[in-house]
Order: sequence, then structure tokens, then C-alpha cells
Amino acid sequence: MDAAAVERMFTRPDGDFLCARWGRPVAPVVFGLAEDSLDIFRAAIRAGYAHAGHPVVDTDPEMGANLMLFFVRSWDELTGVPDLDRLTGLPDLPARLGREGADQYRLFRFDEAGGIRACLVFLNMGGALAEAHPAALAERVMMQSALTFGGDITPSPELAALIRAAYDPVLPVAATQPAHALRLAARMAG
Repeated sequence: MDAAAVERMFTRPDGDFLCARWGRPVAPVVFGLAEDSLDIFRAAIRAGYAHAGHPVVDTDPEMGANLMLFFVRSWDELTGVPDLDRLTGLPDLPARLGREGADQYRLFRFDEAGGIRACLVFLNMGGALAEAHPAALAERVMMQSALTFGGDITPSPELAALIRAAYDPVLPVAATQPAHALRLAARMAG
């Protein structure tokens, strides 16, 4: 993966570049899964962040949980989540996702340094994701929550190497300049 490919991965549809990683340990919580699938997601999250060299903890001292995964069969189920509007800052999110025909939605919150402070992931298992293998979906969700990718991603060894490179402690937790892609590509090649 060269620098141009890395740059494309962090360029948003509006043309802005943002590569941010977690600035604090990840404290995950998963809602809406059966126990057997829940264990798969927990293991994938722990393994993925261990591979990146980033800690996963049981509780964030400020927020309790800071990586929240919501699994629903229909976006309408989200209307039962208490204070969803306050949690997301997006009024009428379930109706909007339904109108757009989305099968997933990811929302980040950032700290003062620009690092990821929280990530909320919403997955509609009643549509296209219904046939997804739990382990493959867990790997994808973990990778999507690790960095602020500008679009959809497909798990691969190259993507795992990119995530590991982005978590190098000498790099800033967030970068808005496309030249950052050069630094990431160089670490992946090294």
C-alpha cells in the first residue's frame, strides 16, 4: 500500500483528510447480540487492539464505555435506546438511517488533541449484514473503529499493518494534512 492509497483511505467525501486513532484505552460494550456472537466480538476487539499495541480496558473512568456497538434488526429498534439523541447529537437518527437504506453507521467523538474519545457503531442485521459471518463482521467492525477511515474498508493484512503503523507512539494521535500518509506508508514498508 503506497502513500497515495493510504491518503485515499483517510480522505472523506468532502475532500478533507483526517487520520485519528484512539487517544485513550478502548472500553467496549456491545448491545443486541446473543452470548455466542458476543464472545466472538469481544475476542476480535481485544485481539485487534492488541495487534495495534493499544490497550482495551473494562471501563473508561470518564464515560464508562467509549466504544459502543449497537446491533438491531431494524433501525426502528434504536428508538428504544434512552437518550439516543443526546448520545449521538443527531435527532431522528433511526428514521434518517431507514430513509437512506443504510446497513451501518459509525460516529466518532474526539478529545482536545484530536484523538478518538468515543466511537458509536450501529449495525442493522435485518438487511445486507444478515448473512455476514460473525467473525468476519467482528474483524471489520474492530478495524472500522480503530481509525477514522474516510469510507468503507475491507479487512486485509495490509489494513492491519496500516492500523499498527498509525498506532506508532511517535506519530500524533490525529493528523489533518495528507502528508501524514507518507509517514504511515513509510512505517508500513519498514
